[in-house]
Amino acid sequence: MKEMMVGSVAPVGPVGRWGAAPPQELLERMKDYGQEGAFALWDELSPEDRDLLVRDIESLDLSRIDRIIRRSMGSQGGYLAPAEPVPESSVSRVEERSPEDKERWWKKGLRAISEGKLAVVLLAGGQGTRLGSSDPKGCFSIGLPSGKSLFQLQAERILCIQKLAAQSSDSPRNILPIHWYIMTSPFTDDVTRKFFESRKYFGLEADQVTFFQQGTLPCVSDDGRFIMETPYKVAKAPDGNGGVYAALKSKKLLDDMSSRGVKYVDCYGVDNVLVRVADPTFLGYFIEKGVSSAAKVVRKAYPQENVGVFVQRGRGGPLSVVEYSEMDAAMTTEINQSTGRLRYCWSNVCLHMFSLEFLNQVANSLEKDSVYHLAQKKIPSIHGYTMGLKLEQFIFDAFNYSPSTTLFEVRFPFCSLFFSSPIFFGFKSSRYLLVHI
Repeated sequence: MKEMMVGSVAPVGPVGRWGAAPPQELLERMKDYGQEGAFALWDELSPEDRDLLVRDIESLDLSRIDRIIRRSMGSQGGYLAPAEPVPESSVSRVEERSPEDKERWWKKGLRAISEGKLAVVLLAGGQGTRLGSSDPKGCFSIGLPSGKSLFQLQAERILCIQKLAAQSSDSPRNILPIHWYIMTSPFTDDVTRKFFESRKYFGLEADQVTFFQQGTLPCVSDDGRFIMETPYKVAKAPDGNGGVYAALKSKKLLDDMSSRGVKYVDCYGVDNVLVRVADPTFLGYFIEKGVSSAAKVVRKAYPQENVGVFVQRGRGGPLSVVEYSEMDAAMTTEINQSTGRLRYCWSNVCLHMFSLEFLNQVANSLEKDSVYHLAQKKIPSIHGYTMGLKLEQFIFDAFNYSPSTTLFEVRFPFCSLFFSSPIFFGFKSSRYLLVHI
């Protein structure tokens, strides 16, 4: 469907700064990309609104956006290597780990942390809409007696790990702080910054926390035309949690990490109640394996559990994630006859570790390919809410590019406190309640 068609530009309305027609050069550029419909209501706009529209369009990287739209829409229905179960050799299972393994990984991870080799990236662009609020998810208290928010719990975890790293070091005074990079969105950035400032960064040093915004992309109709939120504003939406790669690259934060001596990056979502931020054991395991990427995984409890799972794309191919909505009944229930367990059982819970070298590579590769997921959503427009497409990348898209990935099984202990909190009501997966809000 076409949200707007190009209209007349006859001088029937107020003229103002831009005259009777849109700026010629800008109009021609929009025509080149088939987006001239954004000027359809130009004649009806006030001079002030015309200025807003021009500035809004001028703020867009039109060539990049056009490439993303064309490649993303053109990739739909393309060939995708068949999903295979993750090889046994790619998973570290809880029952296989000896006390010696865990102690060795713990010490190796703490050593790397004490040397300033680990950075932490938090994906905190989401709002608490499921809780009936527009506030950032990280600002929420989860019902603990202490009243601590998710942000505070995670900040205190970083402080704790820093102290443990100092205690394990021969030079505790020379310990470098863990730098925390927090990705916000246009909807959460200001509130998040003020939340941290008003609480004195929960004991962390202000200069060890870096906030950065993920990007946004225009929402489009089924034929790739921009949807107009108002007559003078293109409808836009955040580019998904996978937008972290482009944001880190474009804002030169990967260079910033390198200048700090960072080698490894722990990346996770804010809505994980039980996250072990900067987990030394996971880091030590990652370093010992010498891989480019890793993910903590939880074994599915039952076939219909609504969680995405890791798969291998073709025999010998890269590990990837299939969302539960993409799994048919056969794939969901298929049993490994030798073990009696589900063949597709390793749930993705957005707890990832990457080498900094790989992050640089994948940021470049994702930008070069420019293939985004198309999410059909209700988009606010000049015609009210209308169905359209949001363009998003997901954090797990990186695994498709990784030359080596390992999975690290974790188990979340049952805790009735999380089930009794009203923020978890309405979810279909019991373990999702433990991990996400």
